[in-house]
Amino acid sequence: MSHQDEEPRISFGTGIYTEDGTKIGHVRGFDEHGFYVTAEDGIEGMSIGHHRAGHEFGEGELMWRCWECGEMGKLDSDLPDECPNCGTEKEDIYYWTED
Repeated sequence: MSHQDEEPRISFGTGIYTEDGTKIGHVRGFDEHGFYVTAEDGIEGMSIGHHRAGHEFGEGELMWRCWECGEMGKLDSDLPDECPNCGTEKEDIYYWTED
């Protein structure tokens, strides 16, 4: 099998690009629904309202979650610089939607 036939691999820190090659961010976390991207400066992310528009879900709240210990917290404006529970660095914290 050639490299061209292989499925692309996505892992923490992988850069995510638009079709025209503009970097929009990097992979911040994973769950059963896919992966989460931290947006680069100047890139506007979609709100929870956009995410849930047209779906019959309950009210959702956008939060942060620690990959290391599972701690969750309210998202004020940005992800915390480190997990207040275990002290892991910001790279192990990702966006989370809590129903």
